[in-house]
Amino acid sequence: MRQHRRRTTLSVRTLRRRGTQPKVVALGGGMGLSASLAALRRITGDLTAVVTVADDGGSSGRLREELGVLPPGDLRKALAALCGDDDWGQTWSRVIQHRFQSKGDLHEHAVGNLLIVALWEQLGDHVQALDLVGRLLGAHGRVLPMSAVPLELQALVKGHDPDRPDDVDTVRGQATVALTPGEVQSVHLVPNDPPAVPEAVAAVLDADWVVLGPGSWFSSVIPHLLVPELLEALVETKARRVLSLNLAPQPGETEGFSPQRHLEVLGRHAPKLALDVVLADEAAVPDRESLADAAKRLGAAVELAPVARKDGSPKHDPELLAAAYDRIFRMHGRIGPWR
Repeated sequence: MRQHRRRTTLSVRTLRRRGTQPKVVALGGGMGLSASLAALRRITGDLTAVVTVADDGGSSGRLREELGVLPPGDLRKALAALCGDDDWGQTWSRVIQHRFQSKGDLHEHAVGNLLIVALWEQLGDHVQALDLVGRLLGAHGRVLPMSAVPLELQALVKGHDPDRPDDVDTVRGQATVALTPGEVQSVHLVPNDPPAVPEAVAAVLDADWVVLGPGSWFSSVIPHLLVPELLEALVETKARRVLSLNLAPQPGETEGFSPQRHLEVLGRHAPKLALDVVLADEAAVPDRESLADAAKRLGAAVELAPVARKDGSPKHDPELLAAAYDRIFRMHGRIGPWR
């Protein structure tokens, strides 16, 4: 493992010295996007995160309801994941992730959420404020919201009420959708055609690689495909597109889903979107042939690699995931350094 990590680090240094770093855009939200960013920052310095803004739970939900702002939580997590491994980066990562513990109104609010919202109010510009926080943290990349308006996630769920297992109900709110005991059929956003942040669209169109996932499938991954301008950019970009699958189904939201079913659901929500590579952990794919068939229908090849932590938890190891991304970028890259 030590030798493997050293090779990855040397690869990054070589890329930086040669000026051939790929332009990478990663889309998602929550801990899934954080895992991807923690890996990608190890192999490129030209990295942009495009983050979902439909969260309505916890500290983010309270700030959203009280102040009418975008939910800052997933944006904060992305910034923390982009912090370096030096003392400065790790200190600031801990600070913005710190949550107050009290018996008052500050209980469970994250420091980073308050900082981000304060800068939004001071500057009146979502992107400028996030760029400023990134500079303060020494973040190895840029963080952008996918839309400049707060969004509500709604889902059609079969059996959301256990007493009516065959009924299909509309479930409102990302936090509720993520924990539903029923079977999510589809999701949509309110408003239906939200505007994309122009910088996010530009980043996708200018990218060499676009990475989608891992993360909560219906509440963090698919919402990006429901923003018309962002979906159009994903379809039209000359970038290669890699989809990173989760290590295990998510209780509630994707309970019982096979790896190939994740692809089928994504394809139903964005039938015009083609992929180039589907990345999966080799130990999390019981039926490789079915996954390959599902990926082929989306235009993609399957790459299997050991990307899970060794402790048995369904979490990605940032070094192993970085090595997998690095290999994919090299094997499936275009003619020339990256373009």
